This record gives sequence, structure tokens and C-alpha cells, in this order.
Amino acid sequence: MPTATRTQLTRLRLLSQRIERPDSPTPGLDTAEASPVDVVRWMTAMQAQDLPGVKWSVGLRAEGSTLTTVDDALNSGAVVRSWPFRGTLHLVAGEDLGWKLDLTAARMVAGARTRHRQLGLDDTVFEAARAVAVESLAGGVALTRDQLFARFAEAGIATDTNRGSNLLWYLAHTKTICFGPMRGSAQALVLLDEWVTAPRSLDRDESLGELATRYFRSHGPATLKDFLWWSKLLVPEAKRGLEIAADRLETVDYDGQTYWLAEGLQGASASRGSRSSVDLLPGFDEYLLGYTDRRAALDEQYSQRIVPGNNGIFLPTVVSGGIVVGTWSRTATSTQVAVTPEPFAEFSSAQTGGIRKRASRYADFLGRELR
Repeated sequence: MPTATRTQLTRLRLLSQRIERPDSPTPGLDTAEASPVDVVRWMTAMQAQDLPGVKWSVGLRAEGSTLTTVDDALNSGAVVRSWPFRGTLHLVAGEDLGWKLDLTAARMVAGARTRHRQLGLDDTVFEAARAVAVESLAGGVALTRDQLFARFAEAGIATDTNRGSNLLWYLAHTKTICFGPMRGSAQALVLLDEWVTAPRSLDRDESLGELATRYFRSHGPATLKDFLWWSKLLVPEAKRGLEIAADRLETVDYDGQTYWLAEGLQGASASRGSRSSVDLLPGFDEYLLGYTDRRAALDEQYSQRIVPGNNGIFLPTVVSGGIVVGTWSRTATSTQVAVTPEPFAEFSSAQTGGIRKRASRYADFLGRELR
């Protein structure tokens, strides 16, 4: 098994995640220009509680895409937003949501029972809310969160003290609703079986094997522990998935551990040479959030700079050569956007130039002038 350095590991992840693109074809990793739907499908699932942020996560991986083309993918149902993994919002390809929910949603719901009891939510309330949602959304109707909450209130179902968000969470986990088309800056809610008209049907082994294949191809090099955390599969399930996927993957050793990645990716990385890059990633991007061990990309001394006060809110990051070297923020108007980087240490002239280039791409994505 080949041994990877930290530089090689992060370069491979930049390539597998489509943040950077290999110069030569790789089995399973198409280097042609990808659409937003292609990107989401390749990435398997992209953490999405920050909707504007995840749109940029898609856009930076889909060369030439714009906010409009990402919204088009959401408006068509080709990409949907729901809670397929870890009880957390993600973007997934519409046809894949059902089988992904089948893998872990029941355990996520069971694990939330104590919290639901504290909120006065039980099966009777959930089924009453489901009936309201089905009646309100049937026939292709799309309602915003506030509009659906108003329907719940009319039926005597309270949505205060976080009850409303937990009702949506439950109904999404039990395959009744998902987020659908954009309504201004927010997404409306729709009935899942009306919105996704051609869902894929996989048996358990097929689901486990496909999830493992797609996770390690899009996030590798990654460990079994990373996969367990990311997917929240049970250990025997994750091992079974990796066993099924193993002949489509290869391995490297890093720091005494086995990492799995797409077959042929190491050759693509070697052909690309040692070129370094600078990237502006949103706060919850999979490059950092896709692993339980983030030390390859982020020096531990800077962890508090990324998640100030350990409040669970990840700031957008400046990544140079695969390593997080700072954070960035933006201010925007309807016609302009300004990007303000904040380095951990002084940026080099090359890094400053790279930031300017990526900021320009970000402005183009938003359809605004860079200020």
C-alpha cells in the first residue's frame, strides 16, 4: 500500500471533491464540465443547513455555473434538500433521497424521541401534522415554512418552542415532505412522492455498496471511521458497504491508517504535478465537514478561528494548497459583492492573487460586480 504525505492527502481530496480538476481522465471521475446536478450526484450528499453557502459549494465545483443554474436544479426537483444523514440538512440528487433515508432515518427518529416528548410531540401529533401537510400540499402545491406552519396552527397544532421545525424534520425523515422550489431566498416545501417522480429503488446491500462507493470516490482519501461518522451507519453496515465497494476503490496509508479513495485518482494527482491553488469555501463545505478527523486540512491551533466558541457555526474558509489558512466574509448589495479575507498569518502575494481570482469567480456566480 502506498504511503501519502499530508500534502498528497489534501491534494487528492481537492481532486476527489471536484474543487480542483485532474488533467487526465480517472475511472468514475469525469473531468468534463459538470452541471450543478452532476456535482450534487457526484458528491453523494452536501451539508446544507446554510442554503446560500451550499449553493456556492455546488457552484465552485461546477465550472461556469451561476446562482441561477443552481436554483434551476432545485426548482426542477433534480436536486432536493432534506435530512438524509445525521439528522442534518443536505442536498442530494432527487432520485437518491428515498434509498438514503431508508438507511438511517428510522434510527434518527428513534434517537429523537426524548426530545420530541419534551416538546409534547407524539405519534398522534405527528400523524395529525402529516394529514395537514398532505392535504395542504397535494396536487403540486408548494408552501413556505411559514405558510405550512399557519396550516398547522389552523388545525390546532402548535409550532412554537421549536415544535414546528421538529414536525418538518419528522415528516421529512418519514418520507412525506422535502424542500422543493425556491420562493425568494427560501425554499418551499412539497410532497416528496409528487416532487420526485422517478425515485431509485435499491435493496439493502445495493444501498450500502453504492453509498460506500460514492462516499469514498467523492471524499477520499477517507477512513472507515470518517465514513461511519458521515453516514451514521452501524459498524457492520459500514463494513459491509466497504466490502462491496472495495474492488472499485484503492488505498493509501497516512499516519499509520488505511484511507480509501477512487481507483485511479492517485495517478491523476501525480499527472497534475505540484501546482498549488487557493480556494474560497463556504462555512459548511464538505471539504472540512465531510470527515470526523479534520486535521489534514486544518491545524488544530486554528479550530477556534473556524468555529468561534464551539457554537457549531463554521465560518467560510480560505484554503491554500489544501490547508485552511484563513477565513473570509462577504457583504453584498443587489448589484455588488465585497469579499474580505482574514488570514491566520500574513497571506503571501501568490495567495492574495489567488483570493482575488476566486473572489471574482464568486461574484460571477452571484451575478454581481466584485467590489
